[in-house]
Amino acid sequence: MAEQKRPNYLTGAATLAATVAITKVIGMIYKIPLFNILGDAGSGHFNVMYYIYTLILTISTAGVPVAISRLISEARASSRPMQARRYYSVGMITFGIIGIVAMTFMLIKAQWLADRVHDSQVAVGVRCLAPAVLFACIVSVLRGYAQGHNKMLPTSISQLMEVGCKLVFGLAIAWYLKSAGASTPVIAAGAIVGITIGLGLSIPVLIVQCRHIARDTPMTLNLDQPMSRGATARKILAVSIPITLSSSVLNIINLIDTANIRERLANGAGFVQDKVDVLYGVYSKGMTFFTVPSSFITPICVAVVPVIAGALAKRELGQAKSTVESCMKLTNLLAMPAAVGLAVLAQPIFDVLFPGSNERGPELLTMLGIASYFVCTYLITNGVLQATGYEKLALIALPVGGLIKIGVNYVLVGNPDINISGAPIGTLVCYFVITALNLIFITVKVPQRPNYIRITVRPLICSLLMGGAAWGVYGLTDKFIGPALGGGRLGELVCLALAILVAVAVYFVLIIALRAVTKEDILLLPKGDKLAKVLKLR
Repeated sequence: MAEQKRPNYLTGAATLAATVAITKVIGMIYKIPLFNILGDAGSGHFNVMYYIYTLILTISTAGVPVAISRLISEARASSRPMQARRYYSVGMITFGIIGIVAMTFMLIKAQWLADRVHDSQVAVGVRCLAPAVLFACIVSVLRGYAQGHNKMLPTSISQLMEVGCKLVFGLAIAWYLKSAGASTPVIAAGAIVGITIGLGLSIPVLIVQCRHIARDTPMTLNLDQPMSRGATARKILAVSIPITLSSSVLNIINLIDTANIRERLANGAGFVQDKVDVLYGVYSKGMTFFTVPSSFITPICVAVVPVIAGALAKRELGQAKSTVESCMKLTNLLAMPAAVGLAVLAQPIFDVLFPGSNERGPELLTMLGIASYFVCTYLITNGVLQATGYEKLALIALPVGGLIKIGVNYVLVGNPDINISGAPIGTLVCYFVITALNLIFITVKVPQRPNYIRITVRPLICSLLMGGAAWGVYGLTDKFIGPALGGGRLGELVCLALAILVAVAVYFVLIIALRAVTKEDILLLPKGDKLAKVLKLR
């Protein structure tokens, strides 16, 4: 029976993770027209607002769904339905209060927060996002309740609703404010209101779904005596606080780094405030693409962690090693071509999607494209360490890399000759160090460590050849087809599309011809068995 349940669990986990990937892609689609509306300076204001919101949101809610779902699941498994209900009710009250406190703090201290990150104009956006933190606390408890009953669909639906509202309402408000002649910071604040609307509308939908779950959950005759509300609250906090602390590290580093970059551009490189806004804004546009490849690695991480852990529990060491190798090779197969593609095609990508941006954009995207690979490897190596019982080691590398990033940015961004180019260099160095440390930990501590040459060489060869094809096709089409279409943005778009299509085809042929991908690798993906049949992999 246990074996029959495991695939269902993996399917649910992979489905939920795939939803996260979809929402991130939609988020990128949302940012492209938005950043064109806002311009370089406005894009920077938007990112600063979002970093402040994300940090406070993480501190308030990061551990909530995991804590609530885990405790409710444990109570149900122990035939304690009354305790499961108490976790839900106490969790709603506890995190509702936390949400109110966080919302009030953002409303009252908005200007103080804006000043701390050296962007005094984002205070209005921080106030617009304040209710979103309260809504997110409530949403997190509802999602945790559903997940505690092994129901992933409510979380997926609410996440898609949230990002859909952000896309529709955020862009609509931004366009309206732009046409009304509002200032750039106000337009950015209006665009970010879509997040608050999406979370607010998710609450009634989740409530209805949770009521269906409660109605369909059979009650046992065991009317257990639940813990007191105080003890229940302490138990919830005891589980959620460590998760929150570990999740907050990266957000704290990002916010400190944002303030650091802006401060060094102004006081180190000596730029006036308007120039600081423009340079940080064009860097923010590059960051839009930087985060996309990693969103496709999340489903792999979620799916393989229980598989590796299960194999180790059964002492199936060969199976554990094979899964570790497959998941890391699959990450290389997805992340390497994405990184190479972003680096090689940075110029046309920026020209087509962000016309009129500062000329530094393609240079920044080239470096961020390379850095995106190391973000992906950081995620999968973290997953391997967690699955093999070395999750504490996974927490060591992140702050080390973050501190290095802040230090590199402080020196390079403050150099007038390097200025904003130092920011992607710092990002690249940061995630390279994190990945290197994680790989060292895996090599030293994990007996099932992979063969790094076997999982790296073939994907790298395929990716480099693909990059050469993309570069060559774009160069030729830009020389002959672009002028025939009158040049300009349309010509560049057609040339870019042709280069991408040829690159995808070349890469697909190469990974099959060079046997860079195997059936075991594909089976780690959702619907991997069907995909393996289509590709005729054995």
